[in-house]
Amino acid sequence: MPLSPSEIRAIHDLPVPELLYRAATAHRAHWNAEEIQFCTLDSIKTGACPEDCAYCPQSARYQTALKVEPLKDVEKVLAGATEAKANGSTRYCMGAAWREVKDDANFDAVLDMVRGVSGMGMEVCVTLGMLNEDQARRLKGAGCQVYNHNIDSSRDFYETIIHTRKFDERLETIQAVRAAGLEVCSGGIVGMGETIDQRIHFLQELTELEPAPESIPINQFVAVDGTPLADVDPLPPLELVRMIATARILFPKSRIRLSAGRTQMSDELQALCFFAGANSIFTGEKLLTTPNPGGNHDHWLLNALGMRVEGAAVKLSAS
Repeated sequence: MPLSPSEIRAIHDLPVPELLYRAATAHRAHWNAEEIQFCTLDSIKTGACPEDCAYCPQSARYQTALKVEPLKDVEKVLAGATEAKANGSTRYCMGAAWREVKDDANFDAVLDMVRGVSGMGMEVCVTLGMLNEDQARRLKGAGCQVYNHNIDSSRDFYETIIHTRKFDERLETIQAVRAAGLEVCSGGIVGMGETIDQRIHFLQELTELEPAPESIPINQFVAVDGTPLADVDPLPPLELVRMIATARILFPKSRIRLSAGRTQMSDELQALCFFAGANSIFTGEKLLTTPNPGGNHDHWLLNALGMRVEGAAVKLSAS
């Protein structure tokens, strides 16, 4: 039975030493705490999205510095996946700024991308907006293993930042993905101005998904000029750590992904998040449209921590 919001809040509010101890214990029961999975996220179609998500520079409704780009050629995507694999990534995620999947030539091209990346022996994840069960089955047939569809935040806070889609539509897409036999990657964003109780309700919504998402990205909000949330105050670092640790305790068998916002985090904060149970990062120079530390620094950081890249053929450089 899922925990109540008050029970989750009690975990979240534990003294930090106890919270981290419990999270680290849960983590070690199911994962190798010395390994971090590297993933690469490729924006295969950028900008001009009709949605009005207040945090997103890809919305066509906001005046940002983002350059709109059409769907990438299949060959260019596969070249990016080849480079990502060489740099240690074992999962390749492809994201298109669409409201929903349409059965057209663009979707056929995405299926070709999925076939190509799957043929390299990498885990394949896509995030394309809303889709139906038949479309999800076509993705699975092409070799896709995971579909990402974040719930973003709590139900009540969601309604204040997105008006072009309902929260329940997010859940319907996740249900279609499950019915097609794909794994689910679903998490959210912290630091958009929500209250701690709203973060707790976000986690509680995830506990009601059955089965639990195999992958839960926790994104730290990155403010972008021109979006409605451009002036939101930065998230205090320990609040991020509390969210990572609480998520690890609630979902001991799921991957907890330290996702967007890592350029705003110190190496020490990232290390604390790893100790709290995060065991995957997105590496590379960009995370869709926002800056990312880059593979060289990620390799350096893991080497400095005496950790290693999970399942990768490359070795960490000591320099």
